[in-house]
Amino acid sequence: MKPQQLCGLIRVAKGDEPADMVLKGCRILNLFTNSERRLDVAISGGFIAGLGEDYSGRKEISMQGAWVLPGFMDAHIHLESSMLHPARLAQALLPRGTTTMVCDPHEIANVLGIEGVRFLLEQSSRLPFDIYFMAPSCVPATGLETSGATLGPEELSVLRQDPRVLGLAEVMNFPGVLACQEDILEKVAMFQDRVIDGHCPGLSGYPLQAYISTGIASDHETVSRDEALEKLESGMTIMIREGSTARNLDELISLVNGFNVDRFCLVSDDLNPSDILERGHLDFLVRKAVDSGLEPGLALRLVTRNPASYYGLKRKGAVAPGYMADIVVVDDIGSLGIIHVFKSGVQVVREGELNEELFQDVRPPEFPNSMKIAPISPASFVIPYRGGKARVIGIVEGQIYTESLLEEVKVEEGRVVAWPERDIVKLAVIERHTCSGRIGLGLVKGLGLRRGALASSIAHDSHNLLVAGVDDRDMFVAAMAVKDMGGGIAVARDGAVVASLALEIGGLITWSRIEDVVSKLNHIRYALRELGSRLQDPVMALSFLALPVIPELKLTDRGLVDTRAMAHVSLFAPSESPLPGRS
Repeated sequence: MKPQQLCGLIRVAKGDEPADMVLKGCRILNLFTNSERRLDVAISGGFIAGLGEDYSGRKEISMQGAWVLPGFMDAHIHLESSMLHPARLAQALLPRGTTTMVCDPHEIANVLGIEGVRFLLEQSSRLPFDIYFMAPSCVPATGLETSGATLGPEELSVLRQDPRVLGLAEVMNFPGVLACQEDILEKVAMFQDRVIDGHCPGLSGYPLQAYISTGIASDHETVSRDEALEKLESGMTIMIREGSTARNLDELISLVNGFNVDRFCLVSDDLNPSDILERGHLDFLVRKAVDSGLEPGLALRLVTRNPASYYGLKRKGAVAPGYMADIVVVDDIGSLGIIHVFKSGVQVVREGELNEELFQDVRPPEFPNSMKIAPISPASFVIPYRGGKARVIGIVEGQIYTESLLEEVKVEEGRVVAWPERDIVKLAVIERHTCSGRIGLGLVKGLGLRRGALASSIAHDSHNLLVAGVDDRDMFVAAMAVKDMGGGIAVARDGAVVASLALEIGGLITWSRIEDVVSKLNHIRYALRELGSRLQDPVMALSFLALPVIPELKLTDRGLVDTRAMAHVSLFAPSESPLPGRS
């Protein structure tokens, strides 16, 4: 702030001048002392000038004893998983009390490179909502797939100059770190003076010590209490994730106590729009933490003071003098019913309703079709039988990791076909960035399809075109529908598309409002249920089947990947015995 602004804050705080706005009669939960007081909050120039018992302002709003809290902050989220343009996501999250988030934009970066990150930076720059970014560390995530771009040290040095880029995003290639791989260590070295986020599922012992020694400071992939405790004892910040697919709060929340609370954050990581609309965002996570036995003041710190402190955002995370006037007013400290929300001193939510006028200058962007796919046909999905059992990807509901199964296959006329009676269907990853014509073919168990097909351009992390199905023709129809929409999700049955959602921006996000997106997603889920799937979120489950940095077996456009060995493996494993199911 300039001296003149500082002087203005001082004069308002002393009571020499009226504040721009005063919130009268606030019930304030002090997150420094965990104490409660009834005070007024004086706001000037977008900041809190002071707390006191008798401030006056040009505008005064009675809080009538409601609880006043800092705006909520998500410390780790991939906004692309919401499928929403930044403006649409802000509109959805503000009524839930979220005023700030830190995004890892590696999803769009894997499609469009540095221009994709710049797109999100520009599109989020004029919102009444703060979106910070981390520079993607792993684009592509591995060399086992085809990505749409590569972000090397040169591109990261450009992103590093942007004031809203806070550090280096999750370093997923932990095997590369441990092997002293030069390209990844060069990126880590570049951000030694910034925050460096981690991603090291299951890492322990000396390898964990080595990983942390590089300055990597957090992990959001921790799923067990013992794993979290080891990382906590080693100085990491534990980001307890409760997203749409990976949900770890129940397992980890009991670790938080009054002594170590500053080492934890609550994050969503990947959160689909249906969950945002139906259950909420950080407000839901705080309620769940409290319901699990965590004291409300400690739970609130995990989405306010702690993320602000971790990322060095000194004027965020508290209702106190000198802090940004990002304020959430709730009816009760336990239920967190949102009444009002203020962003930089501007009321953005009143009586639970968003002020839409604040978004009237935001316009839908023009975006070219990013689906560059070589010609395909139903024959593109044929899998010749090579003998033996097959390596099959096993879906684990509620998690993003998979099992590596060895299964018998059903064969007709020398070709492997879907075996829905055993919940085994075909899976394909079609390269969509360079028009190479590469298609990885495999099998997946646990999706539940009895007929039809599901296709999606959301396929972490390289976001090639991912298709699962029982029938080759339906797989082709669904894939072509996604291509023609410029990206999105499509369900096909009996040779026709029965449900779809266009994601016209990079095949990942849309300008549509959350209500419209959720309506179409519900139609897609209903169609998939009609086709036999009983998964809670089959689209999200499908999206992680191509992610070769998460155990155990995944499929990319270049073939099956054993993620433990970080190497391609053949679909078929030799077998000396005849296989049932062949015809």
